[in-house]
Amino acid sequence: MKIALLQINPTVGDIAGNAALIAAAAKQARAEGADLAVTPELALVGYLPRDLLLSETFVARGWAQLDALARELADDPPVLVGLPEPNPSDEGRPLYNSAALLRGGRVEQRFRKALLPTYDVFDEDRYFEPFQGAQLLDVAGTRLGISICEDIWNDRDFWKRRRYHHDPVEELVRAGATAIVNLSASPFSVGKHTRREEMLSSVARKYGVPLVYVNQYGGNDDLVFDGRSCGFNAAGAAIARGRSFDADVVLCDLASTGTVGAATDLVAESEVWRALVLGTRDYARKCGFSRVVLGLSGGIDSALTAAIAAEALGPAQVLGVLMPSPFSSQGSIDDSLALAANLGIETLTLPIEPAMIAMAQTLAAPFAGTARDVTEENIQARIRGNLLMALSNKRGALLLTTGNKSELAVGYCTLYGDMSGGLGVIADVPKTMVYRVSRWLNDHAQRAIIPSAVLTKAPSAELRPNQVDQDSLPPYDILDDILQRHVERHEPAAAIVAAGFDAATVHRVLRLVRGAEFKRKQAAPGLKVTDRAFGTGWRMPIAARYDI
Repeated sequence: MKIALLQINPTVGDIAGNAALIAAAAKQARAEGADLAVTPELALVGYLPRDLLLSETFVARGWAQLDALARELADDPPVLVGLPEPNPSDEGRPLYNSAALLRGGRVEQRFRKALLPTYDVFDEDRYFEPFQGAQLLDVAGTRLGISICEDIWNDRDFWKRRRYHHDPVEELVRAGATAIVNLSASPFSVGKHTRREEMLSSVARKYGVPLVYVNQYGGNDDLVFDGRSCGFNAAGAAIARGRSFDADVVLCDLASTGTVGAATDLVAESEVWRALVLGTRDYARKCGFSRVVLGLSGGIDSALTAAIAAEALGPAQVLGVLMPSPFSSQGSIDDSLALAANLGIETLTLPIEPAMIAMAQTLAAPFAGTARDVTEENIQARIRGNLLMALSNKRGALLLTTGNKSELAVGYCTLYGDMSGGLGVIADVPKTMVYRVSRWLNDHAQRAIIPSAVLTKAPSAELRPNQVDQDSLPPYDILDDILQRHVERHEPAAAIVAAGFDAATVHRVLRLVRGAEFKRKQAAPGLKVTDRAFGTGWRMPIAARYDI
């Protein structure tokens, strides 16, 4: 039996557009001899639809489109299509997370998700009712067990601690499934795919049945999906693997004895680069923008952001704005211009000293008798934010923020200043990874796209004379290690100190993280590339007193 995995890039809410993607991929699957085609999870409406699912009209439009799609594909092999299904019962959540089988011009069967994730970015229990029981599909002489995303992530022998009390895959095999199909929408994070394939291989080997997994690709809001649909034989060996961060129709022959080698595209810096390029491109495109604008400071963060933007949208669609102040070094200006020349992007220079003078004059009376402090530094950042927002409005261009995860974690950023914008491209990239990706980019391109001076000089906001980031923060290698342990691993201060870090530094960093919560709540959406980002999956209180 041959199963085609339709690795497409749905747009949330674009039901007609998503149906067209499914139809085109299904027809390609037919041409390649597939007996069955399978879409990703909720592919017809796009994932994550969030509170669009509360609209009965939205859900009904999906089913009307599904009927039309069934008629269009009447002469094609059967297709499993993911979409939300109304729950006919008067009890429980109003919907099921379902897959519908289209065969012979009509909707023939429905299959429903059993395990509903309610952690990190997921909140499926808000909308969906869990289904109990095995769901089987007979196609081409094979009895398939149909599962949806989370249903396959609960094997008791693979995970140290299971999140759920039952295993849908185990139930499918007991009910007679001779192969497992999984429709997924699994967001990207660095290193996740290696673990994902280990888990899928383990499940196939444990039950002695082939397993196929289809994942969407593309960006939707803060989430990026890496594709990499794949299939495994009954021995747990990979028999097919789709492209990463790209469209694909992956044909899996369950009877094949041939296998594919290990994935070769798992270098962390490469993964982060490709995820951010795809996420930026799709965020802009799906929000209706073709052009972007960003500030160029001469630092590493704006340099990497500009490089990502140029790759995502094309150099002609990127405007880099230099906004030097009396504290800006000539080196920063030269580095910004050199970067822009390397990328081939347009630049605009708007000195902010006149605006600084005007602000100082306006505030002279209320500031009389006070010393210069961070207030004046923030005024500079907010002047720049106003200029960038004005250009964004006038040009109809999306403003990209350039702050990294380390800064956002500890509040080393200015509300309504450098935090202004519509998308935080590197908001989930720690400072040390910013350097790693930048060096990888230069090596990969075999030329200095990011000027060497940007990579070697001490990071500085240049808001006062001779300022460097380490005046206010621990060295970034230490800071990022502490943050990774606390934010992603949930380690308390005592455990971090016990790992060998200075106690005063640890407690200071964790206080900064706690105190910056109100800023993060007002930050632009940031593309998620780590296991825990400051986005939809970060749900910490603002007005609170606690020690961790």
